[in-house]
Amino acid sequence: MKKLTEEEIYKKLEDLQDWEFKDEAIHTSFRFEDFKEAFSVMTRIAFEAEAQQHHPEWFNVYDQLQISLSTHDAGGVTEKDFTLAHSIEKIVGNEE
Repeated sequence: MKKLTEEEIYKKLEDLQDWEFKDEAIHTSFRFEDFKEAFSVMTRIAFEAEAQQHHPEWFNVYDQLQISLSTHDAGGVTEKDFTLAHSIEKIVGNEE
């Protein structure tokens, strides 16, 4: 999988609300009603990530979830990261 250039990354980020590029990864965060809702969404994302064979780095405290995506084998952001990011947005309900 080919690592995307910064120009390609910023262009693709135009289609993702509240995602940013820094430290060779794309990042976002979500806030939910409570821990149960956050964990439910994390579980749904986990099943999708497994299906795509691409796994996020994430951090959860109570109702907050922070997600970072990069393709370690490529040393940065690839199309795989954007595919998973769009899937995450659909799961969370931010994308139709």
